[in-house]
Amino acid sequence: MRLGVAATPEVALPTLDCLLASDHTLVRIISQPDKPAGRGQQLVSSPVSKWATSHQIPLLTPSTSDELDDALIDLDLLITIGYGRILPAKSLSIPKNGCINLHFSLLPAYRGAAPVQRAIQAGERQTGVTVFALDPGMDTGPIYTSITASIEPTMRSFELLEKLSSIGVDAVAQALGLIEKGVAPTPQTGRASLAAKITRVEAQLNWSSTAHSLVNKIRAFYPQPQAWTLFRGQPLKISAARVADLVSDLQPGQLRVIGSDCFIGTTDNSIILERVTPAGKKEMSALDWSHGARFESAERCG
Repeated sequence: MRLGVAATPEVALPTLDCLLASDHTLVRIISQPDKPAGRGQQLVSSPVSKWATSHQIPLLTPSTSDELDDALIDLDLLITIGYGRILPAKSLSIPKNGCINLHFSLLPAYRGAAPVQRAIQAGERQTGVTVFALDPGMDTGPIYTSITASIEPTMRSFELLEKLSSIGVDAVAQALGLIEKGVAPTPQTGRASLAAKITRVEAQLNWSSTAHSLVNKIRAFYPQPQAWTLFRGQPLKISAARVADLVSDLQPGQLRVIGSDCFIGTTDNSIILERVTPAGKKEMSALDWSHGARFESAERCG
């Protein structure tokens, strides 16, 4: 088949590598326009745009629906992976066999922009990938393939995304085989849930929550937007933590160094901070940070 891929993030790269080596023809890549980034606000290409350029695959970054539609006219199928833009119903009908999407959850659970982060935040032990036919809804189309994957207790969102991006290669390959055979996708069944985009405000930690829920947020929100709290009036990002084995007498948000660990209290237990990023500094071990901060008696975050 003559394939196009509309994608933006790094998680699409394993599938792109597979498609390039397959018997299908990768006609073109569609990605988001270059965006300003960093302190200098220089224009930066998406990971998928860089991949297309390095592999000499035609690249388009349409800014209008008409430009997008023109890029779909000669395709048998469009595959989308984190493209970052909802395709209009008119566009979905242009490729001969329509459009499919690789989504990083077991649909209909966790429809939306942040399925991996929300699954970790909720303490899920299992997730997966789904390839479905796009329709005008938000991740509501019928399913071609789904593959289940476990979530390890210490996994953060970037680690789970990396795992799922590899599994997604097989899911897309299976879906392409079904489409070539003319097999129709199956309507979604089961309880639906939404995985809304995460805001920085939401990523602020409330130390009156339970220890496990806080550690799940820290895992889920790394590396973006990162869970954070206030320490001496300045933001402190927390990139890694674990629930303490023993319940301590610390109050919510109260800090204490015990042996070689930096503890902080919650409503039901303590968390051991492992990696933090103080305001204006680079990420460091929580113990090194605590040595420099020199906590005052009963000092708290939040």
